[in-house]
Amino acid sequence: MAMGTIGVVVIGRNEGERLRRCLESLRGRAAQIVYVDSGSTDGSVEAARGLGADVVALDLGRPFTAARARNAGFERLRALEPAVDLVQFVDGDCEVAPDWLPRAASELAARAECAAVFGRRRERAPESSRFNRLCDMEWNTPVGEAEACGGDFLVRAAAFTAAGRFNEDMIAGEEPELCVRIRKLGWKLLRIDAEMTLHDAALHRFSQWWRRAERAGHAYAEGAAVHGAPPIRHNARDVRSLILWGAWLPALALGGAVAAYWSRWCSFLPAAIAALYALQFLRIYARRRRSGDSARDAALCARYTLLAKIPLFLGAWSYWRHRARGLKRPLIEYR
Repeated sequence: MAMGTIGVVVIGRNEGERLRRCLESLRGRAAQIVYVDSGSTDGSVEAARGLGADVVALDLGRPFTAARARNAGFERLRALEPAVDLVQFVDGDCEVAPDWLPRAASELAARAECAAVFGRRRERAPESSRFNRLCDMEWNTPVGEAEACGGDFLVRAAAFTAAGRFNEDMIAGEEPELCVRIRKLGWKLLRIDAEMTLHDAALHRFSQWWRRAERAGHAYAEGAAVHGAPPIRHNARDVRSLILWGAWLPALALGGAVAAYWSRWCSFLPAAIAALYALQFLRIYARRRRSGDSARDAALCARYTLLAKIPLFLGAWSYWRHRARGLKRPLIEYR
């Protein structure tokens, strides 16, 4: 099967220098580049036009979501280049590796059963903060057939269209949700051993990391609400985990500490729960060490994986609370 014609959809909002690096990494590598802007005030629209991208500025009258931006970019891309049959989606804070597009296209050409491929996303400056380092570890997913991908991937336009495109109502987690629908159609997703993008999270404060975890919790809860029932059970395990470790066990520990004022027997409850967290820390640490992480990185990951359960639960709780009231939560931004 011959390699298809490639178009690119870039999305962003106030990405500044990150957007410039992204677009420059793509110049001359695709039939058409479309940049979709979600209300930037930093000159991103003008910069994108200056770098040769076709620009779609989203209507300010509707809520912004990454899903909405990607769908708008796809529609514009197909209008400009109807012959495009492969679409690279990329976030505006990512620089695309020089060899990624031809490598990814050749993989799809060789594997007719695959709808999309993605590779290794790396963090630009993992050494600049522990939070950037955690992102870099998060991006290091196993090579081979996958259940889901992130925001950077090359997909067949036909498969993307058949699956119904992105769900524009979702404020986060729209990529895994789309992947569920793609796999339901019989397609496969493939993570290949190749450099794909260089991401710039710019996470330097604990508050940013916390908000990012809240957004992930919201995504888990909404994904489970859409596809969590058997047999798919999308995000069901993640939701159970964040409820247990982010809500029930902390509540029991706090209740036991208060009850210990009246009964010394209750003082054993917080100690027992602390032991459970310690065992979970060791389990995560051992798993990360087996995957090749250094002792320092494995300990970092284990510590923050456990701590993240609290903002994850708060994000999920926010989704459930808004849904019960018939409301949609606005975007959860961490930068």
